Amino acid sequence: MSTDWPYDPETGELLDDRSVASNVVEFSVSELSFALKRTLEETYGYVRVRGELGRVSRPASGHVYLDLKDEKAVLSGVIWKGVAGRLRIQPEQGLEVIVSGKVTTFPGQSKYQIVIDTMEPAGAGALMALLEERKKKLAAEGLFDDERKRQLPFLPQVIGVVTSPTGAVIRDILHRLNDRFPRRVLVWPVRVQGEKCAEEVAAGINGLNALDMTCGLPTPDLIIVARGGGSLEDLWGFNEEIVVRAAAASAIPLISAVGHETDWTLIDHAADWRAPTPTAAAERAVPVRSDLLAQIAEIGARQARAVRRTMDERQTRVTSAARALPRPDDILALVRQRFDTAAGRLVQALRANLNARRVGFERLTGRVSDRPLKNQIDLQRLALQRHDQQSARAVRRIADANRQRLSAGAKLLASLSYESVVQRGFAVVRSDKDVPISTVAAVRKAGHVSLEIRDGRVGAIVDPASPAERARKLPRRKSAPSGSQGNLF
Repeated sequence: MSTDWPYDPETGELLDDRSVASNVVEFSVSELSFALKRTLEETYGYVRVRGELGRVSRPASGHVYLDLKDEKAVLSGVIWKGVAGRLRIQPEQGLEVIVSGKVTTFPGQSKYQIVIDTMEPAGAGALMALLEERKKKLAAEGLFDDERKRQLPFLPQVIGVVTSPTGAVIRDILHRLNDRFPRRVLVWPVRVQGEKCAEEVAAGINGLNALDMTCGLPTPDLIIVARGGGSLEDLWGFNEEIVVRAAAASAIPLISAVGHETDWTLIDHAADWRAPTPTAAAERAVPVRSDLLAQIAEIGARQARAVRRTMDERQTRVTSAARALPRPDDILALVRQRFDTAAGRLVQALRANLNARRVGFERLTGRVSDRPLKNQIDLQRLALQRHDQQSARAVRRIADANRQRLSAGAKLLASLSYESVVQRGFAVVRSDKDVPISTVAAVRKAGHVSLEIRDGRVGAIVDPASPAERARKLPRRKSAPSGSQGNLF
């Protein structure tokens, strides 16, 4: 770039246009823009800038465009798509942050900007402000309402744990479960700190909800999201919206066990139950097996004592009631006496009744005559004889009719039988297997056949040649000379 000035260095007066035109180097727009770009990048290079986020824009391309401002100036910034996905915190308007990146220009709009590589909150105060604002937003949506929280299962068969598989947290949970009541545990491994923490924890909650027996794994009855203690920045992944919404949308009851007793994250408000520590989450998940066995034994003993006490009370009441009852002999004595009296009277009554019946029968016998009975018998005998005669005539008529129909059928069968046809001069052709043959092709194929004629059967050998072929094979007769009559004999 030229160092000539459009002013006179001695007098400070503006030179005329011709002097300027002759001394200043001419640039194109692109040359000047990229020259400024190189100068800015070489001068500042990689910088750290602190400020408050103003406008934050996320177009469909995945890049993030924002303004970083303080009370006197505004600096445009851009976060490329690949970097935006790795940020520990996501940019939000009003958040005070410290960003690192390279200062450059955007020639297309004649402005300078910073290309951001990292972003972190400017102290715990900024994070707490962002956390409080996010908490109010999610609470307004009803994600923290007590009405939507569900009762935890008393004794889950399968427990899903979303945590780091290599940390002390999972060992503490497994150890505590084994001490209290061993259960089947499905561990969904995630990173509990860093840029990918929130996405992996949300994916773990959604993944455990999606399990079923079709994939070979049972659906958990309870989910525990656990992590050890740490700073606000370390636990920030559990304050992200994606984690809170996944916990609120879980169809499986969920326990949040993030940090220590004094650590609170947003997932604690969305979970169905908040445990102060991962060990406390395991204690809340299952009861103590020995206590249950002791309780069951105590209930069984109380039940046995109650049954014995009830039986004793019933036996006492039965015994007391039995004392007030009369003896069986006293109850049956009067009935037995009445029975004996009735039995003695019954014999006398039967004898008197029998005598009375005998006298009445003898009286009726003298007045009854057998003549009407004999007349009735004779009439029935005559009627039976008439029925026998009528039946015999009917049977003879039926037999004659059947005999005539049988004779007519025999004549019709004889007329339709192939034997009557043979008797009229025809023949039946049969194969050597005694099967009737009715076609020329079958006869030629058989070769040897039998012929059934009127007076018996004869065998025959079939000439496969047709009559036309045999006529061609016969010798021709010599024709008579012309003009001669020839021999008629």
